[in-house]
Amino acid sequence: MASTTDIKNGAVLIIDGQLWSVVEFQHVKPGKGGAFVRTKLKNVVSGKVVDRTFNAGAKIDTATVDRRDYQYLYQDGESYVFMDTDTYDQIPVSETVVGDAKNYLLESAMVTIAMNEGNPLYIELPTSIVTEVETEPGLQGDRSSGGTKDATIIATGHRIQVPLYLENGTTVKIDTRDGSFLGRVNN
Repeated sequence: MASTTDIKNGAVLIIDGQLWSVVEFQHVKPGKGGAFVRTKLKNVVSGKVVDRTFNAGAKIDTATVDRRDYQYLYQDGESYVFMDTDTYDQIPVSETVVGDAKNYLLESAMVTIAMNEGNPLYIELPTSIVTEVETEPGLQGDRSSGGTKDATIIATGHRIQVPLYLENGTTVKIDTRDGSFLGRVNN
């Protein structure tokens, strides 16, 4: 058993038999009354986000979560296969655990997989990827401050928004957290 002083971003708590990851936390000491800890928790399985408040010093259950780096190899039906680069062990991860990360999961990419008792909980992508996109041809006179148009990440088929001036086959940098265009990459 741990206490609320052990709460930090990324910690995984066991609440009502479910695993919850701490997204944000704040220790609050009001002028009147006792201190408390305000948290934003994300359900590891469903992705649901809730706000929860704990009294300062309250006992909480923490889960042991092992985070290790893996290399993405390929998709096999409804699971994605990753390899531990130290032991060369391969593990299948279900599509539900991978979630929206599949939109930015490039072959041979390095990811971090969080596991609890041998079960994959979630995967963490690098904050950005460099990939080639397919889009309509750019038009003469389009400026970077102008509008955007649809583009498709060639490796995954996911659609994103890019500036109007980009040409088909351009290599770009994309933020994996929200899918935003970060810039053009010169080869």
